[in-house]
Amino acid sequence: MYDRSIRLTIYFLLVLVVLFFALGARCFYLQYYRSSEYRASCLKQQQGQVPQKPQRGVILDCRGRVLAGSNKIQHIFAEPNAVKDPKKTSNELAAVVDMGAHEICKVIVEGKNPGFVKIKERANANECEAARKIRGIGVLSDWQRCYPMGRLAAHTVGFTSADNRGLDGIELQYEKELKGIESQNFFLADVGRRPIRPTGTSGGTGKDGCGIILTIDTAIQQFAREELSRQYKSYEAESAVAIVAEAKSGAILAMVSLPDFEPGDARSADVNNLRNRALSDEFEPGSIIKPIVAAIALDANVVNEREKIFCENGNYHGKSFGRIGEYREGFGDLSLREILVHSSNIGMAKIGQRLGKDKLYAGLAHFGFGKKTQIDLPGESNGLLWLAQKWTGYSVTRIPFGQEVSVTAIQLVRAFCILANEGRSVRPYLVKAIVDNNGEIVKLKQPTQNPGRIGYIVKPEVARWIVQEAMVGVVNEGTGHRAKLKGWQVFGKTGTASIAKSSERGYSESSYVASFVAGAPAEDPEVIVLVSIRKPNKKLGKGYTGGAVASPVAAKIIEKTLVYLKVPKRNERLMAAK
Repeated sequence: MYDRSIRLTIYFLLVLVVLFFALGARCFYLQYYRSSEYRASCLKQQQGQVPQKPQRGVILDCRGRVLAGSNKIQHIFAEPNAVKDPKKTSNELAAVVDMGAHEICKVIVEGKNPGFVKIKERANANECEAARKIRGIGVLSDWQRCYPMGRLAAHTVGFTSADNRGLDGIELQYEKELKGIESQNFFLADVGRRPIRPTGTSGGTGKDGCGIILTIDTAIQQFAREELSRQYKSYEAESAVAIVAEAKSGAILAMVSLPDFEPGDARSADVNNLRNRALSDEFEPGSIIKPIVAAIALDANVVNEREKIFCENGNYHGKSFGRIGEYREGFGDLSLREILVHSSNIGMAKIGQRLGKDKLYAGLAHFGFGKKTQIDLPGESNGLLWLAQKWTGYSVTRIPFGQEVSVTAIQLVRAFCILANEGRSVRPYLVKAIVDNNGEIVKLKQPTQNPGRIGYIVKPEVARWIVQEAMVGVVNEGTGHRAKLKGWQVFGKTGTASIAKSSERGYSESSYVASFVAGAPAEDPEVIVLVSIRKPNKKLGKGYTGGAVASPVAAKIIEKTLVYLKVPKRNERLMAAK
């Protein structure tokens, strides 16, 4: 009995020793191996954190005018977990903000996120100060995107989502540069999760977004939009586009697409109005493409400036290409200049036959048709230029006067900038510079210089002749006569393209795209302007051609732009030369 008692005592002591060592091991494990985890958990209960959202970068025009910026706003929110009495808290908050207590209580109680529910957006300073004193209620800073110019450059600038993500235009194209980097600000909190003092630490290095400086000049943009909008409404058109570019660099000074929208309220806009038609809409160019084909033919030496081409008196037909007629009257023998001035379809068809499909295709491809210009905006279309192998017998005679090929407005601008730049390659662009939040230039866009023969699409003498002889003749003597200006010599080309029927083969007899591309001064081009108006209402009886509808608009845009840019008039140039 005595021995048994001793054994029990020993066993009990051994158990105590084992438990003691187990407890010690557990304490050591918790203190040594898990200390950081529990310390972090403890700090998490004592600390709060507020995301510090970066300011989205500003978008400016070429003269520093603000096209898009961000204003700081405050939101009042509740943390349901920290609200002990939702009814009491709601009554206190209702006295501060312009909301009913029952509405606030419902938001807090039914909120799906126990750590955050937004009560009021864009609260004023007095509301925020009072709300901070209520248990479980906090204030969050945010940024609201604003567009001071409204619709003026909506399609170029684009717009953002409710959480400040770029959804279109420059806002989307340069989202990475504009958005910045978010950080977290930590603070010590009391049991009610109310801030006591900052901890002096932050999560990550925050950084505001970069600023984007565009080539767009809002004054020229205003000229273009006003004139285009007036004609668009007057002719009850379906849509309209105007682009103004620096002739030699390809920098876009204005880009207008109608109908447009308010970028600050893009979610309410008709989705069709959000499309930038200057980049996305493809259309058969009609006669506006004739100077390009003429330049390709001259460059390939299949035609010269002096010879006459018989234009069949308006009736040209053959088994391989069918019948080709003229817009109004027929013509006999015409020089290349006269073919362009009178816009002869038959003359251009014969030039296409001389070139042949391979040379014609290669020339148009070198001018940039059938592929994107790579302008720095989303949503650009390729246009349509079939490979030469897919051409029919009709193609080589129809493409030279703008059928069986689809283009975009920006592709046409690029092609005519090439002619104005004496045949050198030009690439349109919209972003002039990217500047970081310290004011340092991150990227500066410079026009590409192509010295010597490298980079030429056609020979300089060919491009000069097309601009200064043929296209000047179109304005002075031909279909573009409404674009004449007293102060400067304008060059240009009209285009009136029938729109293909959607349900059957052939072209509509009532639906057209009226276009005009022009530039000035002809002797040293400063700007290229394209105006294209889709489906002007023919029933109005005011005309529907590029010469009647589009050329007067282009002339007014050119005149206002040259005055604004202080480009010397013809007589001033002559006096300066003397």
